[in-house]
Amino acid sequence: MRGDEARVARDFAGWLSSQGWTVRTEVEFVDIVAEKDGHQLHVEVKGASSAPGLDVDTAIGQLVRRMPSEADQSVSFALVVPDEPRSVGAAVRAPQRILDLLGMALYAVDEDGGVRQLFGRA
Repeated sequence: MRGDEARVARDFAGWLSSQGWTVRTEVEFVDIVAEKDGHQLHVEVKGASSAPGLDVDTAIGQLVRRMPSEADQSVSFALVVPDEPRSVGAAVRAPQRILDLLGMALYAVDEDGGVRQLFGRA
């Protein structure tokens, strides 16, 4: 991970840890894998870029490729972006119905490491 993406990943991993999750980073091409109470969360992180829409679309595709072929309620997925207008705008343009079907949550991390949930739940 480069630059801003590394910061966003570090801050989100720290936030997950503070919420009681056991966190591992860079696991089998997944930025973050967290576990809590028998639940596993796979997280793709994107940093600020000149093409946030493309980055978000790529991240969603990366998460879809990592989804199990059979339904598994113990596994969910999240996309995390910097909390800045272009990245957040790109993330929330994904249809909520599709995110629901995929079991995918959206989060944003601000410059001070604060995390806010944009959609879904981990």
